[in-house]
Amino acid sequence: MAFFKKLKDRLFNSSSKLDEGLDAIMQDGQTEADAAPDPQPSAPPAPVAEPAPQEIPPPPSEVPDPAPAEVPSGRADPPAAPTPIEIPLDTPPSAEPAARGGLLGRLLGRESAKAPRRVLDDDMLEQLEELLITADMGVDTALRVTANMAEGRMGKRLSAQEIKELLAREIARIMEPVARPMPIYAKTPQVVLVVGVNGSGKTTTIGKLASQFKAAGKSVVIAAGDTFRAAAVEQLQIWGDRAGVPVLTAPEGSDPASLAWDAMAQAERDGADLLMIDTAGRLQNRADLMEELSKIVRVIRKKDPSAPHNTLLVLDATTGQNALSQVETFQKLADVSGLVMTKLDGTARGGVLVALADKFGLPIHAIGVGEQIDDLSPFDPEEFAAALTGLGTE
Repeated sequence: MAFFKKLKDRLFNSSSKLDEGLDAIMQDGQTEADAAPDPQPSAPPAPVAEPAPQEIPPPPSEVPDPAPAEVPSGRADPPAAPTPIEIPLDTPPSAEPAARGGLLGRLLGRESAKAPRRVLDDDMLEQLEELLITADMGVDTALRVTANMAEGRMGKRLSAQEIKELLAREIARIMEPVARPMPIYAKTPQVVLVVGVNGSGKTTTIGKLASQFKAAGKSVVIAAGDTFRAAAVEQLQIWGDRAGVPVLTAPEGSDPASLAWDAMAQAERDGADLLMIDTAGRLQNRADLMEELSKIVRVIRKKDPSAPHNTLLVLDATTGQNALSQVETFQKLADVSGLVMTKLDGTARGGVLVALADKFGLPIHAIGVGEQIDDLSPFDPEEFAAALTGLGTE
């Protein structure tokens, strides 16, 4: 629950973007309803009732047996007409009494005002699809999610909260099959190769995983395979010291494949449970760097044909849809077995993880939302869906 709170707080960029989009969709529905012609035009103001006719005495010449002393001079004055009631033209006769206005009226009408509803129709579905695409879910995933949301609900009036609940349910359904922790095998040393592009967070992820495995009672060895970047080696050594895990290094500029071979031999001699091999960050469109990664895999398999037993691809959430092309490329060269998504705290593109799960079906082992050791946690689909859509938990 503590990680969920942190996840929800740090996925605020994504959830607030969805919130704003949903609010706009609901307001658009309200605007369309307001603009629609009124099927029953307002009735015109009721006419003022005519005063009941009064009997006017006949003229004096027609009065029988007039008594001169009793006949007034001239015609008798007619009775005074009643004062007409003024009805303002802009107030229909059916308007509620004034008691409904003011504070009491606002309080009574607040519930319906704060939860507007809109009919789920084709226009609304199209707007929802566009919203999910802008959250980096991708076109295919967005279409699938909205189609499932609409099944059996077309023509119904839904609130924004109900739409968010439906959306969270569909996201969790897609993510459920891929939410699996990294498997631990009886074979030792279990070789874990960690790959990814520049700046994706590989080194930090290795340090966090090594610390967590160590805390779980596993003996871990780290190989600093990014032999071209001194800062990466230093960072791993800091994490190794913090977790009490040895870090094997090689001179700067050394062949990383050679280091991987030596590290496997050392881990075997030490009886380590896990060997985690860092690799240099490489862009998926650099053929030379990708070939270097292929060489590391070939050398590892010469030492142990079943290795690497896990190949983790670390993805930076801020890259959005580019993450899909990274998975395609690394999967061909390094036989990726699982994903770790980092930097979810710094992006409004959290939806890309849904697209990855929907398209590739690769296990998602963990997600990261910060730099601290407890900011990397096993992936929970329901918590992620709730945080992404801005919902709470029971």
